[in-house]
Amino acid sequence: MLKEELVEVIKYAIERELEAADFYKDLQTKVKIQASKEMLKTFEKMELGHADILKNLDLNKIELYKPEKVNNLKLSDFMVEPVTHEEMTFQEILVIAMKREEAANKMYLYLADSTDDDRVKNLFLKLATEEAKHKLQLETMYDEEINYEF
Repeated sequence: MLKEELVEVIKYAIERELEAADFYKDLQTKVKIQASKEMLKTFEKMELGHADILKNLDLNKIELYKPEKVNNLKLSDFMVEPVTHEEMTFQEILVIAMKREEAANKMYLYLADSTDDDRVKNLFLKLATEEAKHKLQLETMYDEEINYEF
């Protein structure tokens, strides 16, 4: 992958992270429950953090990354993303967040597969791993808070 192409791909990834942050910020204005607003604010900050990592990336210092295995509870794999609305439940917010992290993970895995440059591939694998970790956190929260009844 040429440096110019890499810059464009990173810009695209930044846009997706900022888009996700905007989604969570907008959702904060729609929900009425304060705890839901706070959780959405946390998600917004997480996405802004991803964008900052990409913005501050020194293309000359991309280190080789050794991918780590992240457990996947696969809870969101079988869920349909709910429509957003003012009375969103904790469960609906978690499902939306899980589905978005799942999509981001897939995007970074696709980008990693689309390059032969090991440094770039490893960068995208690292970002995919971060998204997988966030999805696991959300799935664990869902399992503990929602599925505990079963």
